[in-house]
Amino acid sequence: MLGVVFSNIAGFDAIIFIAGIVNAVVYYFAYSAANELYKKMHLTVFVPDNDDSKAQAQEAVSRLTETELTDMRTRCGKLYSVFVNLTGIFPLLGILGTVASLLSVMDDMANAQGNFYAALTSTFWGLVFAIIFKFLDGVISAKIEDNEKTVALFLERNWSGRKVGNNEDEAS
Repeated sequence: MLGVVFSNIAGFDAIIFIAGIVNAVVYYFAYSAANELYKKMHLTVFVPDNDDSKAQAQEAVSRLTETELTDMRTRCGKLYSVFVNLTGIFPLLGILGTVASLLSVMDDMANAQGNFYAALTSTFWGLVFAIIFKFLDGVISAKIEDNEKTVALFLERNWSGRKVGNNEDEAS
């Protein structure tokens, strides 16, 4: 059975593998961006009670700019969006490979068995990659949502007060 599965990799299945590699790279960058944002925000929003951590947090807050923070959040969101959209195409690629292989059965009835196997392997690989990346989506989506909430809370706490203070200074 494994011989049949791996024999069709050079055909339509190669497209599925290339898409899998691209999606794995996008996942790596999205996960790295989410971790970077999480690390930067963790001490600035959720400060432990001891004095050393408070000093670290104040220093981290003073170094952050709203533009830097929103750029990091936007980058992370875009990478995650690309990852999720690529993950969604794997079942479709599997079905497309199946249909393309079954259409060629009509042209070449002598090789019907080989074309039928190619159709099944496309479906197989499309589903395998969809399952793997759906699992990885579950790993990263919680961190992305947490980052979104943390960044929103941080911006609300720190920049809304500064903008009001700046407007009062300008009015005086």
